[in-house]
Amino acid sequence: MPADAAAARFGTMQAGYESYYLRAADPAGGRGCWIRYTVRIAPDEEPSGSLWFTWFDREGPTATKQTTRGVAGAAGQDGPWLEVAGGRIESGRAIGEISCVADRPPVRWDLAFAGEPPLKHLGGSWRYTASLPRTKPVSIHPMACLSGTVGIGEREYAVHDWPGMVGHNWGTQHAERWIWLHGMRFDGYDDSTWLDVVLGRIQVGPVLMPWIASGAMSVEGERIRVGGIARVFGTHVRERPTGASLRLPGSSGSHIGVEVGAPSERFVGWVYASPGGEAHDVANCSIADIEVAVQRSRRPNLLLRANGTAAYELGMLEHDHGIAIQPFPDGPAR
Repeated sequence: MPADAAAARFGTMQAGYESYYLRAADPAGGRGCWIRYTVRIAPDEEPSGSLWFTWFDREGPTATKQTTRGVAGAAGQDGPWLEVAGGRIESGRAIGEISCVADRPPVRWDLAFAGEPPLKHLGGSWRYTASLPRTKPVSIHPMACLSGTVGIGEREYAVHDWPGMVGHNWGTQHAERWIWLHGMRFDGYDDSTWLDVVLGRIQVGPVLMPWIASGAMSVEGERIRVGGIARVFGTHVRERPTGASLRLPGSSGSHIGVEVGAPSERFVGWVYASPGGEAHDVANCSIADIEVAVQRSRRPNLLLRANGTAAYELGMLEHDHGIAIQPFPDGPAR
């Protein structure tokens, strides 16, 4: 894995996908944004890029998406990580706009960010060059502070020191099923306490593997590694489209219990397609409620709560989940 966790990989892929994404939530809870920049690569085709945007509040999400031919990105620290349709994400800044989608309000954003050092979810660098898993996740800033503006139609929202994160992943195929969890601004704790975990079930031949978690729980700046292949049999997950209950083993005998969720009307639904064409329905809420129980050896147990500032995402093959799917296909630009 290159030293720069943010470096673009799509230039070396024959087929695959890459995405950069960020989220920010009002510290008071109940509203926030999720923005994604993606590129799809297919053999003998020009790369296709998309901008994805969702504004969340308690009345429901406002979502839109634009897909176009042609993208650019930097394999090193200089230049934007990814440029799509006039939008770009780079070190410390994300900007963009989507104004050409029928029946959707124009949206725009200009956000500066800074945050925690990168989190390599998979641990050792060799795992980022191995054939499995086929998706490689890394958080550029597992906890970040964002400031700037977000516009929807004629409304302009000021974002001032909102907590959030900045993520990056790439690969050749999505997991058969996955969960993304991000928790922050827990009651009574500052931004040195956060949770950033991805979980996946992958298909190996005819076998659907158990849930494998990877990520970290930071408690007042002390990072606890969560999950990993060696701890797969201690990982317990009960997921549903609108939330989940999880028990995740961690380093040094620690355990993390998580209850996360939100009402269905706060979720946005998307279609994610793998390079081979297989499509997943994805339910995402970036203003979810979360409760995290932390058990550490020779330390007091902790119970952390945050309302309206967590992220929960479930990727699945079923379609009877009750979350309205946005009318945007995920594939090459036409």
